[in-house]
Amino acid sequence: MDAVKPVVTYPHARVRPRRTITGMSAVLLPHTAGGAVDWDGLAAHVARTAGAGLTPAVNMDTGFVQVLDEATRDRVLEVAADNSDGFVAGAHLDDRAGDRFDLEGYRRQVDRIVARGGLPIVFPTHGLTALDGDGWVGAHAALAEQCDRFLAFELGPMFVPYGRIYDLDAFRGLLSIDACVGAKHSSLDRMPEWERLAARDEARPDFMVLTGNDLAIDMVMYGSDYLLGLSTFAPDAFAKRDRRWAAGDEVGFRELNDLLQELGDLAFRKPVPGYRHNAAQFLRLRGWIESDRVPDGAVQRPDGDLEALADLGQRLGVLG
Repeated sequence: MDAVKPVVTYPHARVRPRRTITGMSAVLLPHTAGGAVDWDGLAAHVARTAGAGLTPAVNMDTGFVQVLDEATRDRVLEVAADNSDGFVAGAHLDDRAGDRFDLEGYRRQVDRIVARGGLPIVFPTHGLTALDGDGWVGAHAALAEQCDRFLAFELGPMFVPYGRIYDLDAFRGLLSIDACVGAKHSSLDRMPEWERLAARDEARPDFMVLTGNDLAIDMVMYGSDYLLGLSTFAPDAFAKRDRRWAAGDEVGFRELNDLLQELGDLAFRKPVPGYRHNAAQFLRLRGWIESDRVPDGAVQRPDGDLEALADLGQRLGVLG
């Protein structure tokens, strides 16, 4: 008989009860059945996200920022500003493999967000992620010369082909940049996130580690805050879950977290970008948008997902 392997507890995985969780939600950009942006649907979803107590994040991967022209991105910013008291927005550039890092381009995008009252998050591009760790930190330090508050963003290649997760030394470098007030970590891997939490706690406790791990949304138990695409399915349920943790209701937290994680496991299966179509399907089932159309070329999920989504919505109490 094989010996039973001992359970190894990662040394940095320290549960932190009753903490107040900061929740940010990457808002889906809905589309009409004809393929146009559903501006009324976007405005309503930004407003309900903010109303639930989460900070809306626009022009993110969930918002199809990679396929938007500059005029559309600007209009998204205006909708976010008009329908919330504060929002996060992706500072994104359209570049190609082999392009050099465009500092001035990033500065222009950051300025456009700040001018509308948003908090910029430095979205990965080919040019930015081609830099080594020191260069990546230096790029953020250069942005800090003109912007006194922004977020960094590590995005894994399962989301976009030019995504990159840097080593822990590079993350530590971010902690020395005062204007960088947090970083979203989307590796879908607990280990590097636990390492970042430990480094944060040691060097700069007020720095936000924003989990982007939609396959482990319980990372908030260990000190992460979040900026998730999954929360756009049900910002109301995420806010309720977070309140339970702050109140010390661990049983209630886990019950709701487990259901939300089931939703995440379904939506964020391979190919991962298909989660955006699942989000549109779910929001249409909720009656919050009129169509589950996504932009041409975006990954689509089969209609068979609708039954599973409806079941999860009913068990979450958000669908009748």
